[in-house]
Amino acid sequence: MLRITDTIAIQDWELTENFVRASGPGGQNVNKVATAVELRFEAATSPSLTGPVKARLRRLAGRRWTNEGALILQCDETRSQARNRDIARDRLAELIKKALTPPKRRIPTRPTLGSKKRRLKSKKVRGEVKAMRGKVDPSD
Repeated sequence: MLRITDTIAIQDWELTENFVRASGPGGQNVNKVATAVELRFEAATSPSLTGPVKARLRRLAGRRWTNEGALILQCDETRSQARNRDIARDRLAELIKKALTPPKRRIPTRPTLGSKKRRLKSKKVRGEVKAMRGKVDPSD
């Protein structure tokens, strides 16, 4: 079981770990031992998370979210399988903690008088620059 907060814990049946061979440094060890971990969390079917949390998690996950509703995290940072496993689980916990906090509601504000004047002035200057790009009259 992976404990996220006091109230939320991910059960073992929701997580699937797949160990594969990693690339990078490690010499012959890389070719022999499957140290990289691929952690799959069935987020869409998880009873631990509420609907809004799942929606925010999906947005945060991006490409790591599959069509089946699973979140896949890969880790091959270290040469140790156990350490990579811990890193992947920590990343999952961190991602879920981020998804738990709802985003702040935006309070619409009106632009200040100064910002309106600066915008109009820059438009005027830009228009004058473009007006000067006309054809040059050779008679002058």
